[in-house]
Amino acid sequence: MIQRFDKIAVDFPVPNSPNPAAAAAVQELMGGKFGEMSTLMNYTFQSFNFRGRTKYRPFYDLLCNIAAEEFSHIEAVSYAINLLLTGSTTRANRNKPEGASAESPIAMVANLVTSGSTDPAPLAEGLSQRYAYHFISSGQTALPFDSMGNPWNGSYVTATGNLKLDLLHNFFLECGARANKMRVYEMTADPVARAMVGYLLVRGGVHIVAYAKALEKLTGADVGRLLPIPDVSNKKFPEAMKHEVKGLHTIMYHFSPTDYTRINEIWNGPHPEDGQELVVLDEMPPGFPAPDLEEEPQLPSPGEIDPEMIKHYAKVLS
Repeated sequence: MIQRFDKIAVDFPVPNSPNPAAAAAVQELMGGKFGEMSTLMNYTFQSFNFRGRTKYRPFYDLLCNIAAEEFSHIEAVSYAINLLLTGSTTRANRNKPEGASAESPIAMVANLVTSGSTDPAPLAEGLSQRYAYHFISSGQTALPFDSMGNPWNGSYVTATGNLKLDLLHNFFLECGARANKMRVYEMTADPVARAMVGYLLVRGGVHIVAYAKALEKLTGADVGRLLPIPDVSNKKFPEAMKHEVKGLHTIMYHFSPTDYTRINEIWNGPHPEDGQELVVLDEMPPGFPAPDLEEEPQLPSPGEIDPEMIKHYAKVLS
């Protein structure tokens, strides 16, 4: 079961302007093979299907705890995409002079018929954007797709029932996810996208180290010698470093009031990069208010209730 709070993990800046191209790239971090939906569902199904949890309890606890955090990462990526898309189309009713009354749909249709005028195509900007799904399939909001419009699918989930293999896969998955985050960061300088990526580079780095330590404790192999795959240092990412100076890269949060308590048997010792001591914190990480997204005046939005239209169709249907 999941206990949810009305806060998000990332403190986003106010967007300077919409950036649909950046939103399209960030979609890879949502629904791509190495996206946040994949990390969530891999660890979730591995925890659901875990056999021998009594014998291997610390590893089960680690999986459950990281899976819980991944839910918040999906939320963070969603808000980044939504903020990047907000204002990406110009709506006719937004250009109406202040104080002007809205024309009723009945009157609008009558005027169009008599004048012969055509729809001003308020979504015309969507034609020039490569990611049409943001303008056709949603209200310029996040989708469970990758950066090319391919839907996320369950074939991205590996849950073999073999603990060593699953942990090795998770290490690989987090390294691949980190590579994609670094590339998206280098594709766009948008502060909204980089704020989200910077945070996830730090927290994803925690998961890379956690799975490396888990494999070392389970097998005795020196997995740390495989690092960096890719570079685990965040020193070239200012949006990540601001979190690391607060020690966020050393913290494993305990996402349960009473359960999954043995993660400290794996998450301990020095951090492989800077040698700082790894710690487990029982309190929840600080959250931030979620951006209040403005509605888009289109069919799926609530919009304004037009009493004339209601009366018209009530008469037609009676």
